[in-house]
Amino acid sequence: MKPIISPSILSADFAHLSDDMEMINRSQADWVHIDIMDGVFVPNISFGFPVLKYVAALTDKPLDVHLMIVQPEKFIPEVKALGAHVMNVHYEACPHLHRVIQQIREAGMQPAVTINPATPVALLQDIIKDVYMVLIMSVNPGFGGQQFIEHSLEKVRELRALIDRTGSKALIQVDGGVNLTTGAQLIEAGADVLVAGNAIFKAADPETEIEQMKDL
Repeated sequence: MKPIISPSILSADFAHLSDDMEMINRSQADWVHIDIMDGVFVPNISFGFPVLKYVAALTDKPLDVHLMIVQPEKFIPEVKALGAHVMNVHYEACPHLHRVIQQIREAGMQPAVTINPATPVALLQDIIKDVYMVLIMSVNPGFGGQQFIEHSLEKVRELRALIDRTGSKALIQVDGGVNLTTGAQLIEAGADVLVAGNAIFKAADPETEIEQMKDL
């Protein structure tokens, strides 16, 4: 099965956003990855819902919304209003994670959970059968263009073993420093979904880059 490719618009050219969205629409990309940052949970601010409503209107691709914010459950209605396919929240930001996962599912979206580089995979033991997807951050969240953390490959293997052992159906997504080289390593380790920003939007031919990622 080919990997799911989810280009991260955090790396898009926002002066020409419609052009970049048209490129994604033409491409073999499966989803559109949207990082929402609040300057509190992560040391950066990305964009809010007025901008994202415009983004949502520019594509028919499923929206893969990743909230790097505190109290993400407060924004379930806004994410739902975007028409999001996936709403992804951080393990570290949700002391009542099981409840938040239930709320996301009840809102009609697929619930996903993200873990930071220093968060062990084992902490997902009690939630793994309740989520649609787990995102392993392979860089520290908050900024694009960081170098891939090699230990992420071992975390993908650990997560794959946990999913297989528990009978979970969860997908494994990876975000951070993903390119053709690291993407191939991640797929081999057991990843299902690749999020790529700079590797796609800074490429000489972004559509070809996406096509090559699909063929990993």
